[in-house]
Amino acid sequence: MKHCIDQTVNFVRRQLANAEAGHDWWHILRVWNNVKYLLTREPADTLVCELAALLHDIADSKFHGGDETLGPRIAGEYLNGIGVDENRVKHVQEIILNMSYKASLGHVTFHSPELAIVQDADRLDAIGAIGIARAFHYGGFKNRELYNPGIPPVTQQNRESYKNSTAPTLNHFHEKLLLLKDKMNTDTARELAASRHAFMEQYLAQFHAEWAGGLPAQ
Repeated sequence: MKHCIDQTVNFVRRQLANAEAGHDWWHILRVWNNVKYLLTREPADTLVCELAALLHDIADSKFHGGDETLGPRIAGEYLNGIGVDENRVKHVQEIILNMSYKASLGHVTFHSPELAIVQDADRLDAIGAIGIARAFHYGGFKNRELYNPGIPPVTQQNRESYKNSTAPTLNHFHEKLLLLKDKMNTDTARELAASRHAFMEQYLAQFHAEWAGGLPAQ
């Protein structure tokens, strides 16, 4: 198993060498570490979880013209090439295809303990201090407004409206990030999410106070 993981680490680091900073090797490493922690408290196939964590953003659709099949395909070709058994390869592909927040807004028919763990690990990296940094980095990458009081958040979105949104970055907190705490699958992730969620609420209170005139949040 260790050799397989080591090979995959090297492969992913090469593939994501020039990736956007919110979805780069460091994001993968954080998600992988989250997975390893969750596995100490949540039962699942360790190899499937670690491989899916390492490969989940190997070709994120938002950076590849919306192609949601490319990531699972690259992951499958790679895993077959290093001799991972067919059932595990298919399982990893299903996790990659179904783990995104966007996917959860549609009709999801695949479920497994491994998907639950990897999805939680990825969602934990989307909230808290790092989640805030990632949100604003991606907003800058897409040249979006920080905030526009005239554009309210759309909290009831379907898969297509979420995918096609160009709203200011602050809206993303209300449209996704603040919702993730209650969408965690495992008890362990729910525990970890609580403090990260609280930090985001504190940050938003300070943001709005400063936006209104520089006064500290009460």
